[in-house]
Amino acid sequence: MNPRPAVAWIGQLDGYLQLIDQTLLPTQDVLIDCRTVEQVWEAIKSLRVRGAPAIGVAAAYGVIVGCQSQAELPRSEFDARLTHVLDYLATSRPTAVNLFWALDRMKATAAEQPDTLLSSELLSRLLEEARTIEVEDRAMCAAMGRFGAELLANCSGVLTHCNTGGLATAGDGTALAAIFAAAKANPKLQVYADETRPLLQGARLTAWELLQRGVHVTLICDSMAACVMKLRRVQAVIVGADRIAANGDAANKIGTYGLSVLAKAHGIPFYVAAPSSTFDLTLESGELIPIEERAASEITNGFGKQTAPTDCPVFNPAFDVAPAENITAIITERGVIQPVTVDNVRKMIKG
Repeated sequence: MNPRPAVAWIGQLDGYLQLIDQTLLPTQDVLIDCRTVEQVWEAIKSLRVRGAPAIGVAAAYGVIVGCQSQAELPRSEFDARLTHVLDYLATSRPTAVNLFWALDRMKATAAEQPDTLLSSELLSRLLEEARTIEVEDRAMCAAMGRFGAELLANCSGVLTHCNTGGLATAGDGTALAAIFAAAKANPKLQVYADETRPLLQGARLTAWELLQRGVHVTLICDSMAACVMKLRRVQAVIVGADRIAANGDAANKIGTYGLSVLAKAHGIPFYVAAPSSTFDLTLESGELIPIEERAASEITNGFGKQTAPTDCPVFNPAFDVAPAENITAIITERGVIQPVTVDNVRKMIKG
């Protein structure tokens, strides 16, 4: 495990949200304390906390820090503040559906409480719900690890993209949870980690986590994935997701679509690991998933060093979508969806 969780609530009702600042890894392991909703919003927006499940947990706790100042005020004023905080946090990032899922749960929890409940009592129940979201995420990570390890049991090499471990969740991760479990059963398992443009989350975070856990990892540039597949160094590709449509189309960090095409061309299974909270059954297909486009400077001046001509136009989508027909199976905490079809997705997620 990581020395500290990526997302943690410190204290009781008057406590605060503590995060590992992932923008500083792997060279600096720094904790940041978020005591205002503005600090939580900035942490999500700037990727100090990232990964769909971790964003959801952070947002839930962000509701608490955003409403603490109103805990002793009349319910009408508290409720108005709560609505403002929920709406504000929802503007931080558009693609990760766990953000909205967590905020909706907090909103529903508030709506279930009687109007006679004191503001402080309502805040206490909201904190209970945020903690429940965190505990549930840890359990979901463990389940995905078990299901995913079965699919990777016969692999000597696995390719992964972006970061899907403890830094991206409240537990062991999604795709990395499966890799951790598979490596425990097969200590010789070799993981190839894409660096993952534009913020090098695979290089900075995934490689760091795997090394921390003693898993054999080799870092490669994104453009080397096809070569690794052609050389038969991997027998599976496994990634996470930030939003999955009703038909199984899965949005993940930019480059995931290309990997799904390459895996299909090489006859290699392509797996997606994500909790049920990442599914958005209101969207029929991945074409409807909103795709975040980030600042050009992340590419032209990555990490403070200019690497492109001044004023060069840049297209910088943070995500792309792997179509369901390229996905061998989707690993959830409830089981494995295979083949990936509308009916199978709905059956697994709706129960």
